[in-house]
Amino acid sequence: MSIKPCIVALDVDPAVVDFLRLAELPVDDLNSAELLLFGCRSEGVLQATVALELFGKCALLRSLAVAPSQRNTGLGAAMVAHAEQAAIEHSVEVIYLLTTTAAEFFERITYVVAERESAPAAIAESQQFSNICPASAVFMRKKLDN
Repeated sequence: MSIKPCIVALDVDPAVVDFLRLAELPVDDLNSAELLLFGCRSEGVLQATVALELFGKCALLRSLAVAPSQRNTGLGAAMVAHAEQAAIEHSVEVIYLLTTTAAEFFERITYVVAERESAPAAIAESQQFSNICPASAVFMRKKLDN
């Protein structure tokens, strides 16, 4: 599967919600007007997702999920790179994220662990940060080269 051409903008539909639920990712707050959702399909089957929730000069990277059959293929990193490029196009300077399972993956692609107290107000007030992700989730950030 060619990775780059398969990444497209998605709408939140039942297939996306089911895919994220199977990955044990939150779906209750996917209705944000500032959400950019991307996916990769192969032969009509969703293989990966990633989303950006925009908050002015910062964004929250979320909903990164890769189908088990596509893990360790570079698809996850390609999805994040696509989201980062979209963030740059929206004048985002820093991307933040919360993860309970993938801190090592994000460190490999140059995200750094940050103190939760350092989160900008917009990120700290997001549903993901304030209500959905557990306090044990690792908070990370990456400054973008705009």
